[in-house]
Amino acid sequence: MKSRNASAVWNGNLKDGKGRISSDSGVLDDNPYSFATRFEDGKGTNPEELIAAAHAGCYSMALSNELDGDGMSPESVETRAAVTLDQVEGGFAITKIHLDVKAKVPGASQANFDAAAERAKSGCPVSKLMKAEITLASQLES
Repeated sequence: MKSRNASAVWNGNLKDGKGRISSDSGVLDDNPYSFATRFEDGKGTNPEELIAAAHAGCYSMALSNELDGDGMSPESVETRAAVTLDQVEGGFAITKIHLDVKAKVPGASQANFDAAAERAKSGCPVSKLMKAEITLASQLES
């Protein structure tokens, strides 16, 4: 498998400094991030938002694969990930990630959909990376 690469540059101290994030694909191209974008409502991105995007994308693909493997053909899978950053002993940590998924899967039963959703939660490569508690709310749409 090919490695995927991104880079970050930070200038200054934590509170007043600023950084830029880029990816080799160009999707992230010198995007700003800062203390304000992470802990307040500043304009730009932050590591937790990028993790949420990665987890939502990975989970949607994993669920699609699980459904397909069970003979169900998903029309669409939409996932929203909420990453919680908490202050814990020794600093900060991502403590929780909540996945909220809605999927259109013609002919799927709720039980089969729920089983596939749970398998995808534990089987998604990004889920496997996380030490945080991962919760899931899944909704099968007709």
